[in-house]
Amino acid sequence: MFLYNLTLQKGGGVQCAVYGNFSAPKAQEIVVSRNKVLELLRPDESGKMQTIVSTEVFGVIRSLAAFRLTGANRDYLVCGSDSGRIVVLQYDKERNRFDKVHQETFGKSGCRRIVPGQFLCVDPKGRAIMIAAIEKAKLVYVLNRDTEANLTISSPLEANKSHVVAFHVAALDCGLDNPVFAAIELDYADADQDSTGEAAAEAQKHLTFYELDLGLNHVARKSSEPIDNGANHLIAVPGGGDGPGGVLVCAENFIIYKNQGHPDVRAVIPRRNALSGDRGVLIVSSATHRTKQQFFFLAQSEYGDIYKVTVEYQKGTEFVSEVKIKYFDTIPPCVSICVLKTGFLFAASEFGNHALYQFQGIGDDEDDVESSSATLVETDEGYQPVFFEPRALRNLHPIDDVESLCPVLDMQCHNLVAEETPQLYALCGTGPRSTLRVLRQGVALSEMAVSPLPGNPNAVFTVRKSASDEFDAYIVVSFTNATLVLSIGETVEEVSDSGFLGTVPTLSASLLGDDSLLQVHPGGLRHIRADKRINEWRTPGRKTVTRVTTNARQVIIALSGGELIYFELDQTGQLMEVEKLETSGDVACLDIGPVPEGHLRNRFLAVGSFDSTVRILSLGAEDCLQTMGVQALAAAPNSLLMLRDDGSGSIYLNVGLTNGVLLRADVDSVTGQLSDTRARFLGARPPKLSAVSVQGKAAMMALSSRPWLGHFDLANRFALSPLSYEPLEHAAPFSSDACPEGVVAVAGNTLRIVAVERLGEQFNQRTCKLRYTPRQMSVNVDRNTLAVVECDQSSVPYDERTGLEGAAGEKDTKMDVEGEEDDEEEDEVTMTPAEQFGAPKAPPGSWASCVRIVDPASASTKQIVEMTGNEAALCCCHVYFPQADELFLAVGSAVSLTFSPRDSEGGFIHLYRYTQDGGIELFHKTPLDGVPGAMCGFKGRLLVGVGNTLRLYDFGKKKLLRKVENRNFPNFIKTIHAQGERIYVGDVQESFHYVRYKREDGSMYIVADDVQPRHVTAACPLDYDTIAGGDRFGNVFVSRLAQDVSDEIEEDPTGGKTAYGQGALNGASHKINQVTQFHVGETVCALTKGTLQAGGLESMIYATLMGTLGALMPFGNREDVDFCTHLEMHMRQELPPLLGRDHLAFRSSYFPVKDVIDGDLCEMYTVLPHEAQRRVAEDMDRTVSEVLKKLEDLRAKVA
Repeated sequence: MFLYNLTLQKGGGVQCAVYGNFSAPKAQEIVVSRNKVLELLRPDESGKMQTIVSTEVFGVIRSLAAFRLTGANRDYLVCGSDSGRIVVLQYDKERNRFDKVHQETFGKSGCRRIVPGQFLCVDPKGRAIMIAAIEKAKLVYVLNRDTEANLTISSPLEANKSHVVAFHVAALDCGLDNPVFAAIELDYADADQDSTGEAAAEAQKHLTFYELDLGLNHVARKSSEPIDNGANHLIAVPGGGDGPGGVLVCAENFIIYKNQGHPDVRAVIPRRNALSGDRGVLIVSSATHRTKQQFFFLAQSEYGDIYKVTVEYQKGTEFVSEVKIKYFDTIPPCVSICVLKTGFLFAASEFGNHALYQFQGIGDDEDDVESSSATLVETDEGYQPVFFEPRALRNLHPIDDVESLCPVLDMQCHNLVAEETPQLYALCGTGPRSTLRVLRQGVALSEMAVSPLPGNPNAVFTVRKSASDEFDAYIVVSFTNATLVLSIGETVEEVSDSGFLGTVPTLSASLLGDDSLLQVHPGGLRHIRADKRINEWRTPGRKTVTRVTTNARQVIIALSGGELIYFELDQTGQLMEVEKLETSGDVACLDIGPVPEGHLRNRFLAVGSFDSTVRILSLGAEDCLQTMGVQALAAAPNSLLMLRDDGSGSIYLNVGLTNGVLLRADVDSVTGQLSDTRARFLGARPPKLSAVSVQGKAAMMALSSRPWLGHFDLANRFALSPLSYEPLEHAAPFSSDACPEGVVAVAGNTLRIVAVERLGEQFNQRTCKLRYTPRQMSVNVDRNTLAVVECDQSSVPYDERTGLEGAAGEKDTKMDVEGEEDDEEEDEVTMTPAEQFGAPKAPPGSWASCVRIVDPASASTKQIVEMTGNEAALCCCHVYFPQADELFLAVGSAVSLTFSPRDSEGGFIHLYRYTQDGGIELFHKTPLDGVPGAMCGFKGRLLVGVGNTLRLYDFGKKKLLRKVENRNFPNFIKTIHAQGERIYVGDVQESFHYVRYKREDGSMYIVADDVQPRHVTAACPLDYDTIAGGDRFGNVFVSRLAQDVSDEIEEDPTGGKTAYGQGALNGASHKINQVTQFHVGETVCALTKGTLQAGGLESMIYATLMGTLGALMPFGNREDVDFCTHLEMHMRQELPPLLGRDHLAFRSSYFPVKDVIDGDLCEMYTVLPHEAQRRVAEDMDRTVSEVLKKLEDLRAKVA
């Protein structure tokens, strides 16, 4: 078995984000790390976050920092990763990519405790970088310029100290004095030697200052002083004339100002009224905002509350007199917050969607709660706290929501709504921000307007009044016997003074180069001059116009019988007949591209004929309407469209065939020959092609049984993406003030204006909000509904909540932002109180849990059943019991569950019966003596994993009846699947076990297990002998039982009686083999099988903790395997990963990669320079176009 790995959608989770000016001096940009993907984001004019460049680094990005050299106007990016190297990057605007400026090796690869990379900070003047490990090692690099003003980096200067754990580092602002770095450290040397544990209990954290002496070129520990043991975060205070310098130490419940030779200035962090006294407040992220007059800090707590921190100091002496902490606003907890100079705040959420906010104020309201070091009161029990009540957003206004699936906890592939392709159902998020997301492959279209029409149109066009106009003036809708002209303004309304003839159908409506309008109808041409004069051209005899294509200066019509007539606009603005051509039969379709810039005419005309050919004709003055290229087709053409790539100047001819296939061929810009033809099946309907504009580039909309969009992506590659929208019949580009890049389309008897949203995303989502963290889901195939079990630890159950976080705050419309009226746009980004403030906290060990029934068609909740008695619902499945002749929902729950150690006060199996209306009611409960980890229906019975015991239950009227059990599993059963007589059990630490069930004597015994100690997180059976799995370390693997072993197990004459006596390696008598092995780089949380494309191959689809969706596609033949293996080998040499990690080593991080080819690396062939592409293709005995075509075909089989 050979598999091809492809990322379907890059992870949405963000580990860290930094703000800077990377592409231009005043560009407001953010670089985010998505574990193994580096992205540059920029808000556009409307406030939507746009991805400028996205790069797979094939490694783990641990830390990021931006810096600029003195006098420079653009920022560099420095990265700490698992490569054991420090890498400095610079963004290349021309090539739209990150270029490696420097790469310095300092240690081993991998995320290790003593290898630097976890912490990174840069001197504010850009003179030095400190990169630190969690333990012991700290390195400082000096930055400088050479004689040509290029960045130089020194050898590392060590600042190591053994037995020291670092919690955070920061670079102090010292002006032009020697750079100073601060670190929160804990020395555990004494605790290591003390077996009693007393030294560990008395261990003290210290704030240590390191000074880089630029003259002597070495780093010294300048001072170290004890700080609160709750200290976890450092914020550097501006200095060097802009402020007092020093550092703010964020500790549990306090923020303390510290500087060398300065007394501590302590202020208490305000806390919520509802927060219990035993819970502290920790700062988890911060941002600094500096202007010429002032500076302040925004610090966010673990509960999501943002505080504005200001420092009062005396200028001249730089003595800090007061630290003030004021409640600012509450948003979901973030890993990073970035303040942009244009008045935006980017919040990279820890879990769930990220957000872009606009500042409405800077926290100057006097009624907000504020604590100060000047008013700090010390009592016998400690410092007196300051309380506040969280409120709706006042200083921040949500502008944009950046969708993120992080974390995906479970995912399944089903077609529950009878669509053309299956949908992915994913459980995402944690706590009150949890969601069930219905993912459909395709780019989302936002609906701007829908209007009914008097009938079913047969075409739609948009026309501008002048070539200099920015927006369209008319929408022309053609019917079988009439034409409707709509004027575009503040409203769209019918007009009769446009000059268009309304009593005939319209074949084409367009603007010509001299600001005149052209209407083509079956009877001829109607030329409407700019001064409203009208010229008519009538068809000869009884002939009619059947097909037409136009651009700004050229018009070609096809008459019935097959005659082509070519018109061209002359210098006086008249349409002059240039040439005629008699063809052998009727013309099926025509297309001419736009006039290239700097030219008088387009040289090529594409003509499709009913004899299944497409021809390229010349429109040059010397060889007008002469054939230049011919392409035979598998079916008659239905539609043609020529697209020009502005980047490379290449011309592509797209052909929609009557059999539903889209062909794309390259047109030679000199000879007109057609080459490199590529095919893609779009749907049952013949594709109708329309030219549109996306992100300022020419694009194509193909309307088949579902709409598709062909466009050039960030890497300037042509991509064909399905659109997640209902089928459309006709489309035309649309541009207005409210919708600069839209599409006007016809669906049935309605006219719709739609716009493309978030072009880079491969899936669009429908969301059903959940109450608690989802744990598992199960599909009722009879009723096409989903059952979801949810539970949260230390959370007050929903029915017991008295504040806004409960029923009082949960409304159909989301909570309005203070001072604003509710509208549709705000609905998308505003939050309910529970989402904004989080769930009310309960004492440790208490649980809130529920079972939810969801209708997938509307993504809405049908019923919620709250669980009582401190139960936590952990697993569920649907099971059919023949005795009752009914399908039941079984839910496993644990009472008073604790994780370390894993223990409970017992558990239950809840059996729910479905009612007539699709809801559920409790049938009975079966007590358990342990924690249920997994469930599965098996031959009319129920398999349950309770702790390390596998049990088989049968139906009973009062409770389930235990029939048989096996207690020989090592730790804890995580997954159970069954097929035939075989059961596949995944252990939380010891991989898979194959179990055989003998119905004759009611026995269940382990027949095979794995020799690798894998921590299983997900499983998916592929066939009777094969199972795919994912583990917590980011590996996906396929295990298989050898055929002879499988036969031996099935035909075992002893019935398993001697199975335990023949154990090997302290386990089962047989071992399963590893067929494939691949390191994804993120914890795999879900595995499922499915086909995402009509006519595509069934693949394994996986989802990771960071929200990445990927597929592992099986190869169909050996030729493709050899091709991809050789291409992958060449790509490892030609394009080494950006951050210095070896690709083969990364994919083999825990186990050597086996029989899996990395399609993500192979697809980067398209971004190689042309010379490198040619060299690789020649080594593989292929042409560049053949390699690109093969890569396209492989992706088309999956997505």
